[in-house]
Amino acid sequence: MRLSRCKINIIYMSEETNTVTVPDEIIMSQIYYIRGHKVMLDSDLAKLYEVETKQLKRQVKRNVERFPEDFMFELTPEEYHFSRSQNGTLKQGTNIKHAPMVFTEQGVSMLSSVLNSKRAIQVNIQIIRIFTRIRQIIADNTEVRLEIEKIKNKLDDQDKNMEIVFNYLDEFLEKQNHSNTPRKGIGFKPDNF
Repeated sequence: MRLSRCKINIIYMSEETNTVTVPDEIIMSQIYYIRGHKVMLDSDLAKLYEVETKQLKRQVKRNVERFPEDFMFELTPEEYHFSRSQNGTLKQGTNIKHAPMVFTEQGVSMLSSVLNSKRAIQVNIQIIRIFTRIRQIIADNTEVRLEIEKIKNKLDDQDKNMEIVFNYLDEFLEKQNHSNTPRKGIGFKPDNF
């Protein structure tokens, strides 16, 4: 493997297949959760595709019919400032002219048809695989949570049943303690000798 350096990210290129791969950790760290969607910022995608952010935005605006609201949306100023303070997306003091675009998984896959470069296609394949892996991890976690919930419910039921048994035992012992009166014998009673 030959190691080459991108503007910010480290990129690995396989000489045998001439494919570009970005470490999964870098891509995963650039996926955010906004408005109930897992999204990537236009500036992060532009760096991964090795294009300028304004070129990416220009291509999207030329093909805006390919990007409905569930594929791509622009951040509100509040969302942008919150993401900026949480993630440090811009250097302090830097201003932006246009609100950042964010792309959902479907929007990222649509970008490969808009940008249509070999690098964009290869990076998109990797990004889509990571989104799929994240979705699988979430599904696996949901199954585990449901199983844990079933076990908790069973334990709660068993606790209730054990509590009932102990209540009955306590009542029984209490009756034993209160009835110290001699008991009549049972069975054949011969007349007094």
